[in-house]
Amino acid sequence: MAQNTASKKLHGFFKTIFQPDPEIDSTPRTAVWKRNKATLWHYAPSSKKYRIPVFLVYSLVNQPFILDLGPQNSLIEALANSGYDVYLLDFGIPGYEDKNITMDDYINEYIQKGVKRALYHAGAEEITVMGFCLGGTFAAIYAAIADEPVKNLVLSVAPVDFSIVPVFDKWAEELRNGEGSLDSIFDAWGLIPAFAIKSGMRLFTSPVYYSPYLSLLARGDNEAYASKWKRFNTWTNGHIPFAGAALKQISHDLAKENKLVNGTLTIADKKAVLSTIKANLLAIASDNDRLVPKEQILPVMDLVSSTDKTFHLLQGGHANLTSGGKVPDYMDKWLSLRSGQI
Repeated sequence: MAQNTASKKLHGFFKTIFQPDPEIDSTPRTAVWKRNKATLWHYAPSSKKYRIPVFLVYSLVNQPFILDLGPQNSLIEALANSGYDVYLLDFGIPGYEDKNITMDDYINEYIQKGVKRALYHAGAEEITVMGFCLGGTFAAIYAAIADEPVKNLVLSVAPVDFSIVPVFDKWAEELRNGEGSLDSIFDAWGLIPAFAIKSGMRLFTSPVYYSPYLSLLARGDNEAYASKWKRFNTWTNGHIPFAGAALKQISHDLAKENKLVNGTLTIADKKAVLSTIKANLLAIASDNDRLVPKEQILPVMDLVSSTDKTFHLLQGGHANLTSGGKVPDYMDKWLSLRSGQI
C-alpha cells in the first residue's frame, strides 16, 4: 500500500511538472481602457451589491494573474462574486522602448488615469484602491497626491518604510552612503531583463528553490493541490522586465532616501506626503514574509491621517490572497462595511 501511494505521488509530480502551463486570467473580463502596454480590465459582478468599485494595482515584477489564479483560487473572482465592480490595472510587459518610464509615469499616467476611467465606467462617486507589494507602495503614493475620491485604501504586503531591510542590510547601508549604487547597470541595460529580476527576488526569498518542489512531491497524488501548485508555480516563475528609469528612481527615492516616510517624495511636482491620506485604511502584513516583513508596513499606521485604520497580520507568506474561493473573512468584513451596500 505504501509503495502504491509513493508511486502515485511520484507519477503526479512528474505529470504536473511536464504538463503545459494552465490557462490563466480565467474570470470573464472586458478591457475598458488602454495605455501603451497597460490594460484596465473590468470584471462585472453577477449581482451588484456595492456602490464603490474596487481598483486593483499589482506589482511590476510579476504578471498580476496571481490575483486570478483559477476557479476557486481567484481574489478577483471572489470579489466579483461578492457583488463588487472590480477593475485591475495590468501594466503589461514592458519592452526596450519603455526603458525611460519613471515611477512618476506609472503613478500619474497609469494609476491616476486608470482610476479616473474606472470611476467614469462604473458611474461611481468614490473608489477603493487596493495595492499589492510594490503596487501597494505605488497605491499609497497615488493616494497621497490623488484628486480623485479615494474612499478606501487597502495595502497588502506593501513596503512603506525602506529603512528596514530584512536581508542584504550591508548593501542597503552602502547604498544609503552612496557606495553601492547600481545606476551604471540600470543605465547600461535600460530595460532590466526578467532573469535579473527573478534572480534578485530569489536572493531575498528562496536562494535555494527546492521547497515548493518537495511540497508537490509530498502531495503529487492530490489532483486539486497539484493543479493549484502548477498555476502558482507558473506565476512564481513569470517575472517580467522592469523599466530601468523606474527602478533607478525607486532605488534612489525609496530604498536610499526613504522619501515616502520622510515626507520629501515628489511626484510630477506634487508632494506625496502620507499625512494627506484620509481614506479608510486596511494595512495587511504577513508573519512569515521574507520579502516584505511587517516592520516595513506598520509605520504607515502612524503616518496617515485616516481616523478609520486597521492593521491585519496574516499567518503565512508573501502571496496569501484567497480563502476557499471566497474573499478572506477579515477583508470581506472590513470592505463590505465601507463600500456602500446597495
